[in-house]
Amino acid sequence: MRITKTLVTLALLGAASAKAQQAFYGDPPDENHPWAIHDQNRPQPPRVEPGKNGAPPSDAIVLFSGPDLEANWLSTKKEGGPAKWDVVEGNILQCKPGTGDIRSVAEFGDCQLHVEWSAPTEVKGNSQGRGNSGIFLMGMTEVQVLDNFNNPTYADGFAGSVYGVNPPMANALNKPGEFNSYDIIFRRPIFKDGKEVESGYVTVFCNGVLLQDHTPLEGGGGHKGRSKPRAFPEKGPLKLQDHGNTTRFRNMWYRPLPPRSIEGGSDGKLSPEATMAKRKEIAAGIRKDAKQLLAAENEKDGMLRLMESLLYEKDPGAMSDAIVLAEADAAVLETATPAQLEARKGEIMQVKNAFAYLIKFKILPADFAPQKTIEGIIETQGWNKKK
Repeated sequence: MRITKTLVTLALLGAASAKAQQAFYGDPPDENHPWAIHDQNRPQPPRVEPGKNGAPPSDAIVLFSGPDLEANWLSTKKEGGPAKWDVVEGNILQCKPGTGDIRSVAEFGDCQLHVEWSAPTEVKGNSQGRGNSGIFLMGMTEVQVLDNFNNPTYADGFAGSVYGVNPPMANALNKPGEFNSYDIIFRRPIFKDGKEVESGYVTVFCNGVLLQDHTPLEGGGGHKGRSKPRAFPEKGPLKLQDHGNTTRFRNMWYRPLPPRSIEGGSDGKLSPEATMAKRKEIAAGIRKDAKQLLAAENEKDGMLRLMESLLYEKDPGAMSDAIVLAEADAAVLETATPAQLEARKGEIMQVKNAFAYLIKFKILPADFAPQKTIEGIIETQGWNKKK
């Protein structure tokens, strides 16, 4: 157990040391961005295994993939109860006209959604009367499902439209009876104090072709009447429409996306208040790393981590400790022999570059004494001369 604990500690120290060596590179945090450019402190993206041969990715929540209709879908009729659509061929959900719309038991807000659907093979009707259904995000905003293969209709009710809001940019449908795939990115509206901060938007691909590009929801859309801005709940179900046609669905899944808030953050940009709160959190983590490095007698990397923490939060204690360490190291360098200095050339140049970065962004004063000492050593050793 002690050996394992020691190895874990060494691994943590190694990671902290690596971060110390990779800092002081891109532009530092500012009032809207808690991270530096190319920031090694920024969390790594979580691993998601892609689906193979059309299967969902590893973190997807499956809405329908087989015969388990009653467990995962409900009728939207007043009396409720299990969905009354048909499951055919083992893995296809087919609308049973007259039984009403159905909704998923699972509820979600911002998401990536995948749905495959097909219009009936036998072509009947025209315009909105042919292969009609709908995918209602959170049960509210409809992405139209319709057989528009050689079948014109009003543009904002075309397959792939945000119904009643925006037509698709293209008609990329397969023939009736062949499955189409919709890949949808959905972001719900954001409200604060009863006022719309962000309208929400939807992006839709059909068979790999972009149909909706960050289209604003404009209240969510609807039939005949123009919708107005309205707040959405935190989560809602996926609803599939019974429009009187035997439209089919299969391979339906979603991935929850990190929610946005009135503070923003989906693009890495936050309000000044949220930014400072995050910067304090990051600085505290870096100071913790520095403490571990210093406890392991890795004074150089510990000092650099303390200096780095000051980019996020100008903590007086961290500043004082970092300056003491820098001055102590400079004093050691002043008494070192040329051979000893040569042996430490790499780390001396690293510290010099770190101090230069901190001086550039006014974390350290322009006349910072340890930097002057290092510059004198570099001059004496001839390390700044071109060979």
